[in-house]
Amino acid sequence: MNYIIFLDDTKIGVSALEKADAPMGVVFGNISFLQDSFDYLFFSNYCKRNSITVDEDPECKFISTQTIPTLKVYNKNGIEIKGIGCYITGIDSEEFEINIIGIPYPFYEEEFPNHVKEYNEMFGQ
Repeated sequence: MNYIIFLDDTKIGVSALEKADAPMGVVFGNISFLQDSFDYLFFSNYCKRNSITVDEDPECKFISTQTIPTLKVYNKNGIEIKGIGCYITGIDSEEFEINIIGIPYPFYEEEFPNHVKEYNEMFGQ
């Protein structure tokens, strides 16, 4: 399933949210952006304009943002995947990931049963 990513009510891309840390209520995944302009410079400038703390390396075009309040992710039914934070990390020459942390249960288990199942199977549960 692809999840739709919005920034300031503008659709910027999609992600399968294919990776997880189920016990922590975390999902993350690679972003397929709708435009090439959503890159290191775009996110660096956005964060500076909106007073969002970032770790960055302009030389290699790496960025890791803190939580971006206007970064929203929705499932195919239009339900927002809410956690305690949502942020972006990545390098222009590679890929960018979206991370959603602290998604509460039981919503996490309902929305991401495959991640919960995979975690349980790792520990024979």
